[in-house]
Amino acid sequence: MALKMRFLYFSKKGKMKAMAEAVKAEFDLAQNFNAIDIIPPAYSCENERLVILAVSGKGEPDDILRRFCSELNKKKAQNVALLIDGDEKLGNRLLEVLKETGTNVMQNVKYIKIGGLPFLGGKLTDDERKDLVAWIQDIINNIQ
Repeated sequence: MALKMRFLYFSKKGKMKAMAEAVKAEFDLAQNFNAIDIIPPAYSCENERLVILAVSGKGEPDDILRRFCSELNKKKAQNVALLIDGDEKLGNRLLEVLKETGTNVMQNVKYIKIGGLPFLGGKLTDDERKDLVAWIQDIINNIQ
């Protein structure tokens, strides 16, 4: 069964886009032309089974990101998972904002450290790709 899933990212790091592309390929999201996008996305979320929010930052979330998350209710996304390139303060703050919307927020927040300079292309290692795919597969298994 195909899962209606989107991968949205808020980062200027090239590796985050590479992660989005890897997820799109691995989970066969090619049929959905807007399966990966930046935050805020060009097309709003609607009846998504799973939305993965991949965010780079530290401390308090950017206002654009915070407003997007505060509107991500159950009609737009039944389940939300967080992939954080940053600190736990950012992850905890986003969890708070998302829980207020009423959507199911997956407690398995994944913290990563991408490093590198913004706008540079990023390549995923095989281990990074496997780790990302395993994390998402675990989330999918817990929502079905």
